[in-house]
Amino acid sequence: MANRWTNWAGNVECAPQAIAVPRDEADAIATVRAAIREGLTIRATGAGHSHAPLCAHDGVLISLDRLSGVRSVDVERGRATIGAGTRIAALGEPLLARGLALANQGDIDVQALAGAISTGTHGTGPSLGSLSTMVRGLRLIDGRGDLIDIDENTPALLRAGSVAMGSAGVILRVTLQLVPAYRLHERLWSAPLEQTMDRLDVLIAATRHFEFFWRPDTGLCDCKALHPTNLPLDPMTHLDGQRIDHSYRVFPSVRQVKHVESEWSVPAENGPDCFREIHALMTTKHTDARMAVEYRTVAEDNLLLSPNYGRPSVTISIHEFVDRDWLPYFTDAQAIFVNHGGRPHWGKWHSLRALDLANLYPGFNAFQATRRSLDPDGVFLSPYMRGLFG
Repeated sequence: MANRWTNWAGNVECAPQAIAVPRDEADAIATVRAAIREGLTIRATGAGHSHAPLCAHDGVLISLDRLSGVRSVDVERGRATIGAGTRIAALGEPLLARGLALANQGDIDVQALAGAISTGTHGTGPSLGSLSTMVRGLRLIDGRGDLIDIDENTPALLRAGSVAMGSAGVILRVTLQLVPAYRLHERLWSAPLEQTMDRLDVLIAATRHFEFFWRPDTGLCDCKALHPTNLPLDPMTHLDGQRIDHSYRVFPSVRQVKHVESEWSVPAENGPDCFREIHALMTTKHTDARMAVEYRTVAEDNLLLSPNYGRPSVTISIHEFVDRDWLPYFTDAQAIFVNHGGRPHWGKWHSLRALDLANLYPGFNAFQATRRSLDPDGVFLSPYMRGLFG
């Protein structure tokens, strides 16, 4: 397979007719227009860090790798325009040099920016939205091959395009709203599950960012609490489970073990009960599940396909080694999540399709209408994407 493509985890692969790596925006436009003329489906890929088959198809796969870098910074407004293929890990230093930072980010930073916003990727903190909520502008190529600039003057397009899984066009640039650069104080500790659950509200309220991983191998919760601080940088990293450093250095952790993941946003008030049912599933029926369960919080937003649309959320993520038979476990867990009103993370495994999703996402029909206005012929819809949108 000369054009074989696989995602990071290795659970998704495809053999597109061509893999294009445009060197600039003009080259990307020419690539999209050529594919449209030939009647080929078009998908864009960044770091390939999604566990869902968002990029898998047999048409033209456009890599965003060369469309990267911080293009401009407006310090006064606290905004930066960034190439779509820029890895999140590459943003910290250039933004810090201008006195700016992301308000929040997840504990993985290897994703491309366009992929991260397009799937609703997020960190943790009940007052903080996903990366997509920071978007103030998008430049993309639509389904006619035209260059489109979307911003706050086109709010309907912005609410749809900020979480669209590449179904509205090929994103070239993203403009983000940033915050003044800051340092974080990190505390790490392990605690019994029941103690953690009994204190959960207190733990979430005590710091801006709290999360825990329940580990089935130990039965303990590995807890992480981050809070902004004015204290100076502390080079004695992790001596007692604490450190102080620039935010972009504290948020990420290293994830080298290849795994598949499924994550769901449930109404915040359902989070503890939903977690307990997942815990029961793992300690009764799926006792061979090896990897941890992650528990985080996210603020509500108004983005049409955001899992956090209209409600504060708790996100619960399950994981399993990619070489194990994870599907039965994930399928049973999905039923629990859906029963609690869960909405799937778009970049992670789920088996829901259009009719299911229309009932879970209040903005689904509005998104569909806007998406069709940008891509009337469905050139960005692979077979998997057509399953999502009908």
